[in-house]
Amino acid sequence: MNEFDFLSRMPLGQYVPTGSILHRLDPRTKIVLFVALIIVLSFSKSLVGLAIGTAFVIALTLLSKVNLKFALKSLKASFWFLMIFAVLQVFFFSSAKDPNVLLSFWRLRVSLNGLAAGGILLLRFAALILCLTLASFTISTSEMTQGVQRLLSPLNYLKIRTMDLVMVLQITLRFVPLLAQTAERIAKAQASRGAEWGTKQKGLMNKIKQIIPLVVPLFTISLRRAENLALAMDARAYGYLQKRTSLLETRFTWKDLAAIIIGGLVCTAILFA
Repeated sequence: MNEFDFLSRMPLGQYVPTGSILHRLDPRTKIVLFVALIIVLSFSKSLVGLAIGTAFVIALTLLSKVNLKFALKSLKASFWFLMIFAVLQVFFFSSAKDPNVLLSFWRLRVSLNGLAAGGILLLRFAALILCLTLASFTISTSEMTQGVQRLLSPLNYLKIRTMDLVMVLQITLRFVPLLAQTAERIAKAQASRGAEWGTKQKGLMNKIKQIIPLVVPLFTISLRRAENLALAMDARAYGYLQKRTSLLETRFTWKDLAAIIIGGLVCTAILFA
């Protein structure tokens, strides 16, 4: 039944409550830490800096007590996509004027600079995917809503409704695992009625014919779920008050301060390594 286990293939968007020290941090601390990591990993041009960032994200994954193999599954879906871009990057940065050409075939060349550029691109995207996955593992939707709303609260003085922006972000993150669960139920229901989900289809048209019966009901169910969500929000008077209250109050402790200092030092090392 592994072909129906769509949720385990999509770790991104799932919250894994392990009770680790990373989970117990203030939501604002976790959001600031992960946003800073994503920014420095996006702009770092050093292979050493990206290696430091990747090692730090893996260390945070181990600290969060989340199974590392489960976290690495987020790279499996995009592995070949990243490899294609890395190979194109190698050929793009390898020129005839490069003194360190290792391989030349027709107009295609492979040099040390090209390999370094491909490695940087591959490592950058791998670190970013792992960082986003770890953020979804350690920040629940309620914590995300509360943390982002607290961080953006100064914008309310400019009459910018940050609550709506945060709610859109929360619903988007929540719908990712829900789509996987819905697709899994639809595939199992169709397989019980004789659909060939357990066999690999050859040819593009055969694969399309197999996927279309899954996509259509998935799209219909998603629209129905969105409509029910809108009705439920209206029934609970969402948007009636300018400022929402929270059941749980966040507290900034010395652990949060230590996490920000360590994260700041690592981000500095990533940028200037």
